[in-house]
Amino acid sequence: MRLFTALRPPADVAAEIADALGSRDRLLRWSDPAGWHVTLAFYGEADPVERGAFLDRVLDGRKSVDVQLRGSGTFPGVLWLGVAGEDLADLAAAVGSDEDRPYRPHLTLARCSRTRPPTAWREHLAGFRSRVWTADRVELMGGGSPYRTLRAWPLRRG
Repeated sequence: MRLFTALRPPADVAAEIADALGSRDRLLRWSDPAGWHVTLAFYGEADPVERGAFLDRVLDGRKSVDVQLRGSGTFPGVLWLGVAGEDLADLAAAVGSDEDRPYRPHLTLARCSRTRPPTAWREHLAGFRSRVWTADRVELMGGGSPYRTLRAWPLRRG
């Protein structure tokens, strides 16, 4: 099963995003708000039990992180919101990744043609700033669309 660890925005932050988006056009394939998440690490095809045992060790006693969604951008084929958090990169490093590329935290809003980036949407969301929230739980997620939480680990308050 394809696995990854993630942080999920609280309901009121998800509502802020939905309000900022407003009416959505059909030119993009919009992500379901119920599945919005900030990926910490992607593991590819992995055994949930083995990955869970690893996460038991590395997340034991780990502190929560303050997170804010702000700004927007595009990767080829993806419209996203940026994610800021002082200790976010450290948390992502702790949970490890099987990918060999720099960590770039984001929340995927929509997918689109790789040849026509959603410039108007990127500009529309450029000034977006959510409230700061405390991410106090890491989720191991897997499956297809929609993703589902397989296990979760609480993070210790600051």
